[in-house]
Amino acid sequence: MRINTVKEKWDRGDVTFGAWLSIPSSFSAEVMAHQGFDWVCIDMQHGVIDYQVALTMLQAIGATETIPIVRVPWNEPGIIGKVLDAGAMGVIIPMVNSVEEAKQAVAACRYFPQGSRSFGPTRASYYAGTDYFGGANEQIACIPMIETKQAVERIDEILAVPGIDAVYVGPADLSITLGLPPGMANGGAFEEARVLIAKKCAEHGVTAGIHANASLAEKHAAAGYRMITISGDAVAIPVQAQADLKLARGAASGGKAVYG
Repeated sequence: MRINTVKEKWDRGDVTFGAWLSIPSSFSAEVMAHQGFDWVCIDMQHGVIDYQVALTMLQAIGATETIPIVRVPWNEPGIIGKVLDAGAMGVIIPMVNSVEEAKQAVAACRYFPQGSRSFGPTRASYYAGTDYFGGANEQIACIPMIETKQAVERIDEILAVPGIDAVYVGPADLSITLGLPPGMANGGAFEEARVLIAKKCAEHGVTAGIHANASLAEKHAAAGYRMITISGDAVAIPVQAQADLKLARGAASGGKAVYG
């Protein structure tokens, strides 16, 4: 079976950097996957991407060395199994707030006896190999989201659930449940929670992940996070477009018109 190089890097203690895909396009997914990120995540929760387009995006990413991950809409075994059968090598699962919900997430990602995933890797057996069944439980990354005050209060219990490879912090929702405005870099209770999650992950041997941007990468890595989102298609496009427009308008206003 295809080796999940991101899990290999986590096992070595390496920090991995990824990109977020919110635009329903196989071409933009292919472009982002060719940039050298360790992984890219197709967002089916808050992005505007449905299953059929996600499948084409997985096919595009599969032509590169970048590991494809999918954030599913919810902690529901049907969609988790479906994106895994389509070739996702990891699944980010929203709003996991209890031991029971963490066990449900793991069960959906693993074949018996570690879980209850139904067998039928229709595309995955082509992308990841015909020996998929023998390696899937080891290579697939199960990544519950820690994004509420309730989850932070139960962090030790959640991280103790066997089969969790990483947890992924959603800063906006975590901030909201802590009584703060949504954001990536709030102080106070959010900062305390951010540091605590990384510390507890290290104690339990689970990779700490977080949604961020490039300017926050060093800070998160220093705290112990080893799965850090630093870019995204829906952010990179307007940022670069605005920079290009500003440069062009500045150059045009500073020079003289030339007529041919």
